[in-house]
Amino acid sequence: MTTPAGPRGAEPARDRSPARAGRHRLRTVLAVIVAVCAAAVAGVAGFSLLRSAGSSQSIAHHAAAGSGAAGSAGSGSAAVKPTNSSKPARPALSPAQLAGQRVIYSYGGLTPPTRLLRWIRAGQVAGVIFFGGNIASPHNPLRHYPLLLMTDQEGGLVRRLPGAPELSEREIGAALHPAAAAKNAGRGAGRNLAGVGLDVNLAPVLDVYRTPGDFDDQFGRSYSTSARQVAHLGADFIGAQQATGVAATAKHFPGLGAAATAQNTDEQPVTLDVPLSVLRGTDEYPYQAAIRAGVKLVMVSWAVYPALDPRRPAGLSARVVGGELRQRLGFTGVTITDALEAGALQAYGTTWHRATLAAGAGMDLILCSAQQAAQGNQARIALAEGYQRGKLNQAAFRAAVQRVLALRSGLPG
Repeated sequence: MTTPAGPRGAEPARDRSPARAGRHRLRTVLAVIVAVCAAAVAGVAGFSLLRSAGSSQSIAHHAAAGSGAAGSAGSGSAAVKPTNSSKPARPALSPAQLAGQRVIYSYGGLTPPTRLLRWIRAGQVAGVIFFGGNIASPHNPLRHYPLLLMTDQEGGLVRRLPGAPELSEREIGAALHPAAAAKNAGRGAGRNLAGVGLDVNLAPVLDVYRTPGDFDDQFGRSYSTSARQVAHLGADFIGAQQATGVAATAKHFPGLGAAATAQNTDEQPVTLDVPLSVLRGTDEYPYQAAIRAGVKLVMVSWAVYPALDPRRPAGLSARVVGGELRQRLGFTGVTITDALEAGALQAYGTTWHRATLAAGAGMDLILCSAQQAAQGNQARIALAEGYQRGKLNQAAFRAAVQRVLALRSGLPG
């Protein structure tokens, strides 16, 4: 999300806890998902997702045999063989389940819709984004499901939950001891989110703002006009927050710092005609520190950057996602889109079309934050069809799922 707009959605309803049987079924489905993706990408070094699922499972997806994924967008070969032929074969992982592991859903009010719970139990949901109207107490109705549960808790004006971090990024940058303030903010954000069962924060913002009152500065969402200062403070926030067990998200790559006051990608298309040398020397500079600090996710902007790709918004551009972020900067974690319903994408049609383009560009997670569960389901169906019909590279698709599952398996809970 790019602005501190208030939550949208239905009127609050009475909370209800998920059934234990539903949680058991979901964990079984996710165990299958983890094992299948592990088998499909067996050639990727260092991958270990069987911590909770059990490494004894051996499952082959009908489209995975004989193929694997290398790196962030490549393809390779790794034969999938059963480890014990005496064991009965497990069900094949469906395209709907593979696709679902790349979609973040949302809903309005306090009670998750019945159909969302059904999709969760079927293994067709990677996670859920929460707004202020979704949580009224620590009794988060989805906290016992093994999902990526996230929100925007940047500090200052952009907080979906009451409490830490109180300070905005601008206030942190102007503090007497900014490094200590950034660490306190990250630690406070992590503890706050963990307290209500959330495990991903869509923060910090690493934009390097240019002039007082511009897009970022008007909301206090940038630490400084100095790329070096933003890099240091962003890394401090990330390290402190992730030490609490809550994953951090650096955003909005490659940077919205040059955006003027009215250039809001939530509302309209935005083009930032910044020279390549400035993009790399200023706007992308903080991401190098964030990657060194081990940031788990990077959110990619919906602005167009002609110096990188004059035709498409960054989050729909393989040149930006695969070339600039993955190859040039070496990021190996999870990429996530900004809000799929953003006005910046008005020329790119339906949820179906936008989700397919984003996945094809290399975005791992598709953020459906309109607070309508049907939006996420539409994205999931589109990705499943793209996978089945070969519109989306299957090896790259499975590699994206692998990164998402690796992220989730590495988080507490």
